[in-house]
Amino acid sequence: MRGWSTSPKQRNTVAFKNAKQYEQAKDACLREAVAHENNRALFHAAKAYEQAGMMLKEMQKLPEAVQLIEKASTMYLENGTPDTAAMALERAGKLIENVDPEKAVQLYQQTANVFENEERLRQAVELLGKASRLLVRGRRFDEAALSIQKEKNIYKEIENYPTCYKKTIAQVLVHLHRNDYVAAERCVRESYSIPGFNGSEDCAALEQLLEGYDQQDQEQVSDVCNSPLFKYMDNDYAKLGLSLVVPGGGIKKKSAVAAQAKPEGTAPGAEEEEDEYAGGLC
Repeated sequence: MRGWSTSPKQRNTVAFKNAKQYEQAKDACLREAVAHENNRALFHAAKAYEQAGMMLKEMQKLPEAVQLIEKASTMYLENGTPDTAAMALERAGKLIENVDPEKAVQLYQQTANVFENEERLRQAVELLGKASRLLVRGRRFDEAALSIQKEKNIYKEIENYPTCYKKTIAQVLVHLHRNDYVAAERCVRESYSIPGFNGSEDCAALEQLLEGYDQQDQEQVSDVCNSPLFKYMDNDYAKLGLSLVVPGGGIKKKSAVAAQAKPEGTAPGAEEEEDEYAGGLC
């Protein structure tokens, strides 16, 4: 590492960067990277590629920057420094998130895989959470449901049960936005096996939400989704709750059933006429 920090070429890079000559700084980094790569000094080569990527970031060439940082990450892994690889991938995800959310999801998932392989589950699940929220934001609900399930599995493995409850709420909201009541109900049913879930306020709220949704009771659904339990979730999930509309536009099933019970072709006012004579003639 010391050789890298005292390299004349690296000092040139710093000089170019300080002078805001980012194109020249990037080229200097790439020359340094190639030289190290030819000498099989993978860590130093990766560091140089990552630095070149950061110069491209300063030039607002974000896709090209991410490409070089990914290359650096691969080299870090080959060099046996997975933590450094994961940090580089996460950095790349943050760079590209607002420009190309789909690419950012991929990078966060890659980062999570690196951490998971190193059995650093807390770091892995944090990155999966970022990917899940981006998927929800992009309304890619099928993928979001799978991502949240993976988060939930890890939280269960590390015995963070209260967070499992919150992930169940997120799952249910995603499934209902997919118009898949059966999957939402199954999520709640399967969560009864999580210690403490049955009897929790999360469980009670979800049962009330599912009941309202099944009965097409928009008022009940809105009451649940406007409760503090839902409103103070991560913003992307809170928005799912606030925008949730029951099938049929909020007409309760019992009202619909009553309407269906009327004989076809009944003229307006016919029911009132029948009621008027229901007690018989005077």
